[in-house]
This record gives sequence, structure tokens and C-alpha cells, in this order.
Amino acid sequence: MYHFVGIKGAGMSSLAQIMYELGYEVNGSDVEKHFFTEEGLIKRNIQITPYDSTNIKEGMKIVRGASIKDDNPEIIKAIELDLPIYTYQELLGKLTKKFKSICVAGCHGKTTTTAMLSHVLNEIKGVNYLIGDGTGFAKEGNEYFVLESCEYQRHFLNYTPYYAVITNIDLDHVDYYKDIDDVINAYQEFANKAEKMVIACGDDPYTHSLEINPPIFYYGLDDDNDIRAINVNYKETGTSFEVEVEGNYYGFFDLPIYGKHMLLDALAVISICYYERIESKEVNKIFKTFIGAKRRFQETIINDNIVIDDYAHHPNEIKATIKAIKQKYPNKKIVAIFQPHTFTRTQEFATDIATSLNLVDKAFVLDIHPAREKAEDYPLITSDIIIKELNNGEHINIDEADKLYKEKDAVYIFMSPNDISKLENELIEKLKPID
Repeated sequence: MYHFVGIKGAGMSSLAQIMYELGYEVNGSDVEKHFFTEEGLIKRNIQITPYDSTNIKEGMKIVRGASIKDDNPEIIKAIELDLPIYTYQELLGKLTKKFKSICVAGCHGKTTTTAMLSHVLNEIKGVNYLIGDGTGFAKEGNEYFVLESCEYQRHFLNYTPYYAVITNIDLDHVDYYKDIDDVINAYQEFANKAEKMVIACGDDPYTHSLEINPPIFYYGLDDDNDIRAINVNYKETGTSFEVEVEGNYYGFFDLPIYGKHMLLDALAVISICYYERIESKEVNKIFKTFIGAKRRFQETIINDNIVIDDYAHHPNEIKATIKAIKQKYPNKKIVAIFQPHTFTRTQEFATDIATSLNLVDKAFVLDIHPAREKAEDYPLITSDIIIKELNNGEHINIDEADKLYKEKDAVYIFMSPNDISKLENELIEKLKPID
């Protein structure tokens, strides 16, 4: 029996589902609040209980989520019983050795790229996959395993990639990484673990600085890439383009994706498919049915208004999401609702976040979500350091949906890795027409 402590975490939920489908007994514990990440667990009837030391029994193997502290009663009991305790990344690392694992890493875009790749390859080849939106799937006999591979605290170094995919390299997780060189070094070590090859975005300013031994192939829009998108047409209905590989024509693609960032994510997927010798027409056909990852540009349409739920929390992600909205809805006003995530990230990127939010017509900013940090350690860091740099912005609380209900024919974009669905759902209810 594998018992997952913190089973509702996005990666933990996905991993629990995979272990269940591979035939292991699985249960877990967490807080009693509902999260979208538990939908797959409920579907599989995986038992979830509140944290309690009585959940821990002899013979169990414990899987510990990243947010679980040493004072958790279940961890204390597991240590008393001398049970094996795995971190999430340790158990996932053991799984990557059992398959040809395609590890998708990157400071931005790895969830969407993993979801795209899983969708396409599963329809064509059949693959196991773990997506950091609470989605996990496995079937005995599948040769390949596609997984999102997070760089936080160098967790991805636990994995054994067959293909290592790098969507970009950027400074983030500033509570752990010292500077951009520290981040590059982590990715370099990750890339050197690749058994077959590395596929990296060549338009990124840092990927070409990687010193690695495995073969590396670059994708992007720039002329010096091995896999290039050419004749790109950004339309309100999506994006069409052609792909060349090392100067040779591969195929035409017309996909329901928006923004340059999603085009690059799609190119990463197409690159894998090319090196796996899959016909471009087959890839395009399957890719057209991709509906997106959870909480990544998820839309609710209410008459002339659009409400979008998105995970963006880094300034580059915010900017990319807003540009995608402008591609799809060029004539609508854009209202952004943003919750900063962690004090260290807010402190480091406040000006850049404000610059990105200034691309919209109006921005509302919630209080900072502390995540693993404590407010008392950062007394001078509040969302005000972002708000003061906004052209048209103000503070909002989670229960102040009335502040938002002013624009007509608008796109409301909610951005945060934290759950701000209360505010979003109240706005949706207010926007609905009265019968």
C-alpha cells in the first residue's frame, strides 16, 4: 500500500493515479478543502482522508508531498514505525527508469507542453503520462512515459530522461536559486542525463549556453534552429504554420493555439513526433483535438464576456497570456485579476509584473499568496509594490466581485497558481443573464 501524504497536490494527485493504474494499492490524506486536482482521484475511488496519525499502518510505503512539514502527524507516525518514506520526486524518479521517459522541463510552458505531447502521443502510440495539473494515466505495456519535470530545488535531477525537453530557462524560484547561472547549471545537469537526445527551444537566450554530451536539437522561429516554424499566421481562430527540419519540409499545421508561447510549445511536441518518425498529417489531425491543460487558458463564455482561468504567475507568463488573449479577442477590453505567489517572487519581479499587467485595460491585484513562506518574514512586501506601478490598477479582496462587474464585451483573465475560484465564480454568476 502506497499512502500519499498531501495527495491533492497537483503532482502528487497525478502520481497517485499512475500508481493505481499500474496495479498498486493507493490511498492518501490531505486537508478537507476541495481542489480541482482531486477529480482524477475521485474518479478512481482512491480514498482520501484528513491528516491523522491513525491513517499510518505497518507495511505501508509513504509518499511525502513537497509542502508536508516534519511536524505532520502522519510523518511522525511513519518515522516511529520505521516505514519507508519517499519524496514525490524520488518515487517518480524510480518510475522514469521503467520506461522511455520524455521529461518536459522549463521555467514556463512545461504543463501545456506535457499535456500537448501526452494527447498527441497517446492517440498515436499509447503512452503513460503525468501532467502537473492533477492528471495522471498509465497502462501496463506502454513503452513511453511523458512527464512534467519541475526544476524547483533541482527535483528534476531525480529523473532518468530518454528525451529531455527544455522549453526555456528563466530566473524563478528565487527562494532557492541564487541567480540565473545557478538555474542554467541545474538545467545543464538535467540535460546531461538524457539517454537519446535533448530537444530545446533555440529562441531562448540561455539554452545555447548549455554544455552537454547528448545530441541537442533546437526548435523555434529563428533561422538557426534545427526545427523551424515558417509562414506563421496568427489568427482569431488559432495559428497556422509550416515546419522545416534541417532545411527539409516536414508539414503544415493549423492548430487551435494562441500566442507565440503556445506555438513554441507545439513545436516541442512536433519535434518529438518528427524524431519518432510520425507523419506530420497524423500529428496535425490529432493535435487539432487538443483542448488544453487544466487551469491554462480555460475559458467560460457568457454572452459578450469571456472569463479565462490561467496559472500564470511569472511576469513572462503574464505577458504571454495577455498577448494570446489579444490574438484571439483583438477587439475586446481586457481586465486582469492577479494574485502574486510568494513574497520572494513578488519582491524580485514586482516591476516586471506591473509592466506585464500594464498591457491590459484594467488590473486588480489580490494580497500575496504566501505558499511555503511566512508573511512575518517579509513585513514590507505586499501587493502594493505592484499596484503602485500600474497605469490603471487597484487592490481587490477575494470577496469583492462587485468591483469587477463594470465592463461589457470584455475578457476577464484570472491569473494565479493559487485557488482564487471564489472570486472568479462570483463574477461568472453576476455576468449570467437574469431569466
